[in-house]
Amino acid sequence: MKLRKATTALFAIAAASALVLTGCSSSSGGSGGASKGDEVKGLTGVVGAKDFSEQYILAYLTSDLLNAHGAKTTTNTKVVGSANVRQALESDQFMGYWEYTGTSWITYNKNTTPVKGAEAQFKATKEADAKNGIAWLDPAPLNNTYAFAIRTSEAKKLGVKSLSDIAKLPVKDQTFCIESEFSTRDDGWPGLKKAYGITVPDSNVALLDTGVIYTATQKGTDCNFGEVFTTDGRIKALDLTVMKDDQDFFPVYQGALTLKQSTLDKYPGIAKVMALLSPKLTTEVMQSLNAEADVDGREPAKIASDWLKKEGLI
Repeated sequence: MKLRKATTALFAIAAASALVLTGCSSSSGGSGGASKGDEVKGLTGVVGAKDFSEQYILAYLTSDLLNAHGAKTTTNTKVVGSANVRQALESDQFMGYWEYTGTSWITYNKNTTPVKGAEAQFKATKEADAKNGIAWLDPAPLNNTYAFAIRTSEAKKLGVKSLSDIAKLPVKDQTFCIESEFSTRDDGWPGLKKAYGITVPDSNVALLDTGVIYTATQKGTDCNFGEVFTTDGRIKALDLTVMKDDQDFFPVYQGALTLKQSTLDKYPGIAKVMALLSPKLTTEVMQSLNAEADVDGREPAKIASDWLKKEGLI
């Protein structure tokens, strides 16, 4: 998933301005509803996004909601690379965008060790970015981190609910599908094996492309357990069950709207408006919204608008 590969885009930071300026800014999905207030009247700017469906949906949700409360924002979903999106915020070409705690902590703030626990990781990331003049609004519950999943029928058959349970299985049942990058990361396969005491031969591990892992896991021929991202819509669509990371090994990638502190100081109502949205965005809700885009093929702008109307937010 692209948010986990932000470092590969660092070489392109110098080109960020050009990318943002040439990226097509569009109006948001369009609330189509009556005004809900004027807390952010006068606020203008572009809500940005990284280049995958979840980010597109979050951008449209944010723009539509802010506009329903008096703002006049647009969206830009055309910039490629996490580093470029961050640079667009820092250079005031984006008013704001949704970021993930683990990405900012590790990639932008150059920390090598994640902080245990979602609340502690958020606090540490918020404080680190405050020194950069970037504010984090209260986060959504969603956590788009690494995980392992198995087809639900097999999870019941093997009696597994957690990563610790996997380590207790016979070696023949401990078969895994992972991507090549994950296979060498300290916060990936090497560290996971050490943390959970998983000792399997290399023949029990299949290296596959990210997209293939989901279908391979659902089929169960290459492996029982596939590396996934927890908010991916294919988890629900393919009837996979995510194993609990009961030792909190994986970094937390909790999502929240980030923006310049100067923008928040000028328009403090942004925090009040976004507080109507963020608490509703659980991992499960994000899975469902992502599935509408990645499985059903619906347009992210329409997904966002329809969901906001259903929730009574616009």
